[in-house]
Amino acid sequence: MNRRIHRSLIVFPALALAVTVGCVSSSDAVSSPDAKKTTTTVKRKLITSTTVKKKPVSTTIAKGSVSSSPTALVVLASITVQNEYKTGYVRSLFKHWVDANSNGCNTREEVLIAESLTKAQVDAYGCKVIEGDWLSPYDNVTHTNPSELDIDHMIPLKEAWDSGAWNWTAAQRQSFANDLSDPRPLIAVTAGQNRSKSDRDPSNWIPPQKSHTCAYLAEWVAIKSHWKLSMDQSEFGRIKNVLTASCATTTIAPWGTRASSATSGQTASNAGPSTAANTPSKATTVPTKSGSREVTATRCKKAEFGQTGQNKGIPYVCSDHRKDGSAYSVGYYMWRPA
Repeated sequence: MNRRIHRSLIVFPALALAVTVGCVSSSDAVSSPDAKKTTTTVKRKLITSTTVKKKPVSTTIAKGSVSSSPTALVVLASITVQNEYKTGYVRSLFKHWVDANSNGCNTREEVLIAESLTKAQVDAYGCKVIEGDWLSPYDNVTHTNPSELDIDHMIPLKEAWDSGAWNWTAAQRQSFANDLSDPRPLIAVTAGQNRSKSDRDPSNWIPPQKSHTCAYLAEWVAIKSHWKLSMDQSEFGRIKNVLTASCATTTIAPWGTRASSATSGQTASNAGPSTAANTPSKATTVPTKSGSREVTATRCKKAEFGQTGQNKGIPYVCSDHRKDGSAYSVGYYMWRPA
């Protein structure tokens, strides 16, 4: 009996000690600040690592490559082809010509001023263009009287309506009808050519000036793409066939990539005394060397700035300013007599 009591006295303290030690160890493990800190740090590192792996690093590069100058055929392929919406068109649904920037000049006068090859003469008491020098790219005819010119909507208003503008707001239609954000939507042309074109798309009408065909189709495609307008099957097919056969390398410049007016003017004035703008007028009668590029007095590309050519034996230069030194409208580059 005494032996049993003695054993109990030895065993029970030992068990109590073991339980106490176990509880203390468990409590320390939970409440340890270091343990918490370590666990949290590891989790944060794992989250950061996962986020970096999921980030699409190449997205910006891909977008940049698309916004360079693709061919007209590439842009054409991105345009929706579907039947036209043929009902409901009324010209008055596209309000024009407006003075969007409140400078006193409506859209028609703005285009005439911008596209005159020499500095346009404007009524001092209003914004009425009286005289200038324009070359209609559709027929290669020059004009000095603005009354002989129409401002052509490259994409006719009815064509725009049939191709998607029927679903636009009044504000969107007004913006389209007066679009000066880029030189392509509105062009000063011989009035008869504009009326001959009417509301026809390239499946039924292409300018008679054959040297302008590629530029015309590229501009048509650029505007439809920018404004997210569709094409019908015959329009799409004709454009694709002509581009493939004759204009496969024709490119489309990014929309509205233009400097400010101040920058443009500064560029013209910084050209220096040796530029074509200061060359004596008699130089215009001197033929260029045999084999020079043949050009017409139409728009040229920004990439061609400073390049020279000839037209009927007369030297021409691609420039952002007129011969008298005044700048064209911002974003315009023209082949003009040197």
